[in-house]
Amino acid sequence: MAKYVFVTGGVVSGLGKGITASSLALLLKSRGYKVFMQKFDPYINVDPGTMSPFQHGEVYVTADGSETDLDLGHYERFIDEELNYTSNITTGKVYSSVLEKERRGDYLGATVQIVPHITNEIKNKVYEAGITSNADIVITEIGGTIGDIESQAFIEALRQIRNEKGKENTFFVHATLVPFIYGSDELKTKPTQHSVIELRGMGIQPDMIVTRSPIVLDEHLKSKIALYCSIPTENIIDSVDVKNIYQIPINYYKQGADAIILKQFGMKVTKANLKEWEKLIDVTDHLEKEIEIALVGKYVELHDAYLSVAESLRHAGYKYHTKININWIDSEELENDVDLKKVFKNSKGIIVPGGFGERGIEGMIKAITYARENNIPYLGICLGMQLAVIEFARNVCHIAEANSTEFNSLCPEPIIDLMSDQKNIINMGGTLRLGNYDCKVKKGTLAYDDYKTETIKERHRHRYEFNNKYKDILKEHGMVFSGINEASNLVEIIEVPKHKHFIGCQFHPEFKSRPTKCHPLFDSFIKSSLK
Repeated sequence: MAKYVFVTGGVVSGLGKGITASSLALLLKSRGYKVFMQKFDPYINVDPGTMSPFQHGEVYVTADGSETDLDLGHYERFIDEELNYTSNITTGKVYSSVLEKERRGDYLGATVQIVPHITNEIKNKVYEAGITSNADIVITEIGGTIGDIESQAFIEALRQIRNEKGKENTFFVHATLVPFIYGSDELKTKPTQHSVIELRGMGIQPDMIVTRSPIVLDEHLKSKIALYCSIPTENIIDSVDVKNIYQIPINYYKQGADAIILKQFGMKVTKANLKEWEKLIDVTDHLEKEIEIALVGKYVELHDAYLSVAESLRHAGYKYHTKININWIDSEELENDVDLKKVFKNSKGIIVPGGFGERGIEGMIKAITYARENNIPYLGICLGMQLAVIEFARNVCHIAEANSTEFNSLCPEPIIDLMSDQKNIINMGGTLRLGNYDCKVKKGTLAYDDYKTETIKERHRHRYEFNNKYKDILKEHGMVFSGINEASNLVEIIEVPKHKHFIGCQFHPEFKSRPTKCHPLFDSFIKSSLK
C-alpha cells in the first residue's frame, strides 16, 4: 500500500510549494523508493487548457495527453518520471465527475453534498494515483493558501485520509512564510503560528513545517514555532532563498527532511544517491561562458508562459557550461517599424515557441525571416514551426498569400490548415491533438543527427497542421521534411539544410527536457548558437 505525503501552504501564495514537493520527491527517490506526484488545484476550470497564459502560465502536457498545471513540469524535471491524468486534479474535474454520477443515478437518490460525495471523490483521486502508479510514496501538493474558500473541500478530504490511513501512512508538510521586517531587522514567526492555527481548525496537525525566509532561522525561533505549533524542533526545515533552485533538495537533505518522513512511515532510511544532482549543482554554480538567445513570443510579459522552454534552454546550456541569457522579445513590437539588426544585435540564436491566435504573428514571421536570411540558428516549436513554413512559402517559394486558416479562415493559400479530425469539434477544452505520438526521422538530416535514431516519440498540443498539398513546391525550393508521423501522414519536423541551423518541430520538445539530460533539439540549437 502506498504512503501519502501532502504539501500545503500558508500565509501567502507563491512560496514554492511545488519546488518543496519536488525536492522531497527527489530525495525519497534517491533512497531507492518509487515516488509519484500529483497536484490539486482549487479552480473550477476542468483543466488549464482553456486558460490564458497571462493568468496561469504555461499549460504543461503529460505523455498521456493531459493538459496540466505548470507545477507538473517541476515535478517531472526533478524526479525524471512521466506523470499522467491522475497527477493534476481540479475542483472542476471533481465536480464534473460527481455530477456525472448523480445524473446516472449512482448515488441511489441521495442528496449529493460536499461531505461525503465531493470529499469521497477527492479521496478516490488520491488513492487512484497510488494504485495506478504502484508507487511506494505519493506526494500531493494542494494549490492555493490555507484559509482559501476554494480549497476547503480538499483539506477536509485530507483530514479524512489521515483518519482512515493513520499517521504511519500519511505525512503533512506545511510550507509557510517567515518574513523579515526591515527596520527592526527581525524574522517574525507569528504568521506561521496563525497559519498552523488555521490548519488545525480544519482538523490537520502538520508533521513538518518548511519555513521560507531570506536567512536561516536560529534555534530560538525554531523553538518558538515548535512550542506554539506542537511540532518537534527537528521537524522545522529551513527553506532559505537561493540563486539556484537545484540547491534546495540538498539543503533539505542536510536537514534530514526525507529521513523524518521515512521514519514516520516506518520505512528503512537507505543511503541516498545524490551524485548526479550534486554534479548538476557544481556545473550550474560554475558556468564558464554565457550567451544570449532571443525568445520571440506573444506572452513574454509573463515568463512563466514559456517556463519549460526557458528551462530547456538552460538545461542545454549546462551541458556546455554556459549561462543562457534570454532576450525576451514581444512579437507584437516587431510588427512596428523597428530595426531588427538592433533588436537581435547580441542574440546568437532565435527561438519562436508555441502559441495560439493571430496577435503578434507577423512579428514572429519577421523574426524568422531575419534568422533565415542572416544565417542565425533558429528553432521553431509548434506555432514556431508553422510560421517558419509560412515564411519560407512567402519569401522563398514566392507564394505571396501563404497563411494559416487559424489566422484567416478564407486565405487562398492555406499552408497551415485545421486538422481533418478537428473540423467538427465544438468544445475547445481537451480536444487538441495532445500527448505522445510517434515520429519517423529521415536519415541524413539535422534531426537524425540530433536524435541518432529513426523512431522518436514526442508530446503534442495543436489543432492545425502543415497542408501536404504544398509539400512538393517547398521541397523544390530546398525545405526538407525530416520528421513524419506515418499513421496520419503529418509533418512533424522541417529544416533548411542550406542554413547553418534552421529547424522546426510540430511537437513540444521542452516537456521532455531534464536538467541532467537536455533534449536533443535544444542541445543542437545551443551547440550551433555557441559556434
